[in-house]
Amino acid sequence: MLQNFSSENPVRKSSVRIVLMLGLLVGTLDITGAIINYVVATGKNPIAIFRYIASALFDTSMPALFLAVMGLIMHYCIAMGWTVLFFFIYPRLRFLRQSQVATGMLYGIFIWIMMTLVFLPLTRIPPLPVRPMQAAIGIGILIVAIGLPLSFFTHHYYFGKSNAYRQQV
Repeated sequence: MLQNFSSENPVRKSSVRIVLMLGLLVGTLDITGAIINYVVATGKNPIAIFRYIASALFDTSMPALFLAVMGLIMHYCIAMGWTVLFFFIYPRLRFLRQSQVATGMLYGIFIWIMMTLVFLPLTRIPPLPVRPMQAAIGIGILIVAIGLPLSFFTHHYYFGKSNAYRQQV
């Protein structure tokens, strides 16, 4: 059993690689959706999104470039966190395998709820009112950009025709 956790184990190496690739993919899809939504809704420079993200931890009087870079880094760290969580729980909760579409939709909704109602209130960001249309758009972006890709790719990784997971179990 200990050999499964060895750094030489090809299953572990492929798991790390797929999680990193998925985290980068969903992070990129999510920020692309957020940028498109922001630009269409406001017509403003989308760099403000990254400064907003960074304002969760940093004082907004910090240099704008620093905030933008930190916001980008934080965004990908958050996306990676949601990816790792999903990748970890997916094979352990059988009901997630019933429908990849429903699972992706539920995970997108779960992320929105956790970010909006749990994590953001714990940050330096002042509370914003929840507007139904913006909430629906945000949830939609999370479903399409994070939930569905994670559901389909993770299912394929664990239960595809030639997967390493099934061979190890």
